[in-house]
Amino acid sequence: MNEQFRSPADVSSHDQLLDRLAEVAVRVGLGLKPGQEVVLTAPLEAVPLARRITEHAYKAGASLVTTFFSDEEATLMRYRHGRDEGFDTAASWLYEGMAAAYRNGAARLAIVGEDPSLLAKEDADKVSRANRARSKAYMPALNLIAGFDINWSIVSAATPAWAKAVFPDDPEDVAVSKLWQAIFSASRVDTPDPIAAWEKHNAALQARTRMLNDKNYAALHFRGPGTDLRVGLADGHEWAGGSSQAKNGVVCNANIPTEEVFTTPHKDRVDGYVTSTKPLSYNGTLIQDIQVKFESGRIVDAKARTGEAVLGKVLDTDDGARRLGEVALVPFSSPISQSGLLFFNTLFDENASSHIALGQAYSKCIRGGGDMSEEELASRGANKSLIHIDWMIGSDKVDVDGITQDGASEPLMRGGEWVTG
Repeated sequence: MNEQFRSPADVSSHDQLLDRLAEVAVRVGLGLKPGQEVVLTAPLEAVPLARRITEHAYKAGASLVTTFFSDEEATLMRYRHGRDEGFDTAASWLYEGMAAAYRNGAARLAIVGEDPSLLAKEDADKVSRANRARSKAYMPALNLIAGFDINWSIVSAATPAWAKAVFPDDPEDVAVSKLWQAIFSASRVDTPDPIAAWEKHNAALQARTRMLNDKNYAALHFRGPGTDLRVGLADGHEWAGGSSQAKNGVVCNANIPTEEVFTTPHKDRVDGYVTSTKPLSYNGTLIQDIQVKFESGRIVDAKARTGEAVLGKVLDTDDGARRLGEVALVPFSSPISQSGLLFFNTLFDENASSHIALGQAYSKCIRGGGDMSEEELASRGANKSLIHIDWMIGSDKVDVDGITQDGASEPLMRGGEWVTG
């Protein structure tokens, strides 16, 4: 185990740290307000964390916590025994109900911990069709989440399959223990006062966003092995990072952990080529060594060493799937990066590396975007899609320049580290 992550025994027991993670999820992640409902989703293996989150949510004044559990074994049964036409079907009634809950003021909390290779051996066409059907059904709820109409957050739980992917040479119980240690450390719950630690971290991220907003760059230029990419930024873009206020007035941290500052690219102003620096785990498929070429904002060529068929299906989801909805900067010295671990989980790996996201843009990263129509957002350059998929393009070999409004180039990151502000 990398020494970056301290053993829970150095601070407190596993149960105590699990309880702290649940408290951080509710108080820092959601910023839950008395009287709010909570919609919670989790894998079956995360029942202990889900129960502790439920307890802390009620202690914080939640009016109702409703939990939906997922089962990976049941998912595999669908691919092995389900009718072919069933892969064009999704539980739209469920997602419509979730959207209704959000419109009525409910907060959203997801516990993730999926097997990164769950569907690696399944038919790529069926995987694509099922993902597309789910994305279409989920859109009413996703729009409220992506638009930050509500306070929402994502946290992680160590599960056996995920742990074995991260620590393949260890027995399952040891791998799970090590992964929990990594989660606790990255989520800052192995500190004497996790809430205070998060306040300090959020302040640092927000200082960085203020610097970038003051610069008001027209574009970012990424250069490194296999990468020469110019990402134009949306008109009136705004950087965000750490905690932020949702439209309902609640301050939340959407990701636990987080190390990124991010904004909205212009959907028509991305040109060049880029190579991924970490694998992308997407709905049970591991996509490695992604290489894509952009012209006028659109991906015109895409390759991958593994998972290329699934990547191609993803890019064909809709026109927006071939365009960017987010660009984020993360220093190579971030704690998650310095752990030396490859998590095969976007929530963690994106916080070890600068990254881009295919698909849906966040309206919150356009000044005044929360009050704009879809047409107004599009006129500023914000992308629209059924998907939003982050993948990593930063490393200690990647430089980033900020391109000013008059076309001058300023060094922003060198060797993956900040040089400005």
